[in-house]
Amino acid sequence: MRDAIDLAHVLGAAQAYRAAALDALAQRLATRRIDDEQRAAHGFAWIATSIAALEAVQDWRAANGDANPLDAQVAELAFAETVAQLVGGLPMGQNELARPADLGLSHAARDLAHAARDLIEVDHAPLRAAIAAALASGHWPSETLHDAELDAIRDQFRKFTDAEILPHAHQWHLANDLIPDATVAAMADLGTFGVCIPEEFGGLGLSKLVMCLVTEELSRGWIGAGSLGTRSEIAGELIALGGTAEQKAHWLPKIASGEVLPTAVFTEPDVGSDLGSLQTRARRDGPDSSGDWVITGSKTWITHASRSDLMTLLARTLPDAKGYSGLSMLLVPKPRGTEADAFPADGMAGSEIEVLGYRGMREYALSFDGMRAPADALLGGEQGQGFKQLMRTFEGARVQTAARAVGVARRALELGLDYALNRKQFGQPIAAFPRVADKLAMSLCDLILSRELTYAAARAKDSGKRCDIEAGMAKLLAARAAWSNADASLQIHGGNGYALEYEISRVLCDARILNIFEGAAEIQAQVIARGLVGGRN
Repeated sequence: MRDAIDLAHVLGAAQAYRAAALDALAQRLATRRIDDEQRAAHGFAWIATSIAALEAVQDWRAANGDANPLDAQVAELAFAETVAQLVGGLPMGQNELARPADLGLSHAARDLAHAARDLIEVDHAPLRAAIAAALASGHWPSETLHDAELDAIRDQFRKFTDAEILPHAHQWHLANDLIPDATVAAMADLGTFGVCIPEEFGGLGLSKLVMCLVTEELSRGWIGAGSLGTRSEIAGELIALGGTAEQKAHWLPKIASGEVLPTAVFTEPDVGSDLGSLQTRARRDGPDSSGDWVITGSKTWITHASRSDLMTLLARTLPDAKGYSGLSMLLVPKPRGTEADAFPADGMAGSEIEVLGYRGMREYALSFDGMRAPADALLGGEQGQGFKQLMRTFEGARVQTAARAVGVARRALELGLDYALNRKQFGQPIAAFPRVADKLAMSLCDLILSRELTYAAARAKDSGKRCDIEAGMAKLLAARAAWSNADASLQIHGGNGYALEYEISRVLCDARILNIFEGAAEIQAQVIARGLVGGRN
């Protein structure tokens, strides 16, 4: 048996490599725009994200000690594969690799490879086989957060998901059904929609880390269930941080209880991430400019638009102001739609966008032609603050999206494992074949890397510090893990995975959206690179 690898030494070398990458990028950006150096900048973002994930796994490993031998095995394989990618080629996409030479890091990569030679110049087939065998025996790595309340919350939502979501989710998906009202009510009874809303307004007043646990478990059952809480999280944070006292008192208790289901109405056709180009208008009605708001324009990719009761709507209220400065956030109440009449509000119409996955709430394109909102709908009572108000919620939304991805990644692994144990070929379960076992082992490593990085981002948010970089990293890595785990699991299923009757077909479709919404992977990489280079100066 070979000696245990000193992962702390390897981590130190990886951190030195990250510092060299930062220096190299900063030198390039001293004379060139970051948009002209996207490949180098985004490659650096993936380097920084991968090493942050190793740091999170090292912290997890240290917190759990030696009680679970599988933890050490997972940590070693996660380090080995991540470092090998850092020095050889780090996947930024299916056909895009960030290589050391892209940043002029060939010498630094050789230094890292030398420091980690005992880890990466090894055949890890026995280690992958041992990890897969542990999974096959029902063993999983440690997930305790060393806090009885947090562990109890996870357990409560896991049991709810197993009983109320998993048995029905696939049929809901195939039928393109909305999450049933009874299920929404049961989620509300558990406090799903008020996790982070302050207690004084009827919420639970808990942390973003708790929000991650809740979201992760619900998304393991179905991403639609985990994502339903995202609507309330965004609206609740917008109002709690930027609303007037009256707006907080009116809306927050109703959101926390589930009486009001909100939807976020931000995106417009042909605008995408360029929110400064939004064209939807809202103007005051009346000669004294103090009457109701009248809304005109179009929005698209609006999730849960029909069954919602409140729109947090970003519109241009100062037409003469350029870019972001003319945008304001409006709290627009609306009647809840039905199957017979999806949009009963005057001045508002919508059409469903049919999608591959991410069902249960439905996506819509909306048009507004003179829809009215009350005079007090302006969030915070001040115009021109909408973009700033929205930006304050991006961190929490991206951390929560990372948690959704972690839940999807776990479910993909569960499905692949179950199929591999029950599907027999050539007289044995296919889990016994190395290429199948390898997929299971690496899916577990990717799950732990993304999970621990997501928890680290949540803790950073809970500390009160700005954490747009940490949130972006968590979403970037977890979205990739969800997709790669789903793809690997479908491959394990073989042809059956391509059949609609198998749950993995849904999980694959659900996983794909995670790299796009709440800021596409390329946007996250840009945020990370810009933030780290800027923070260096």
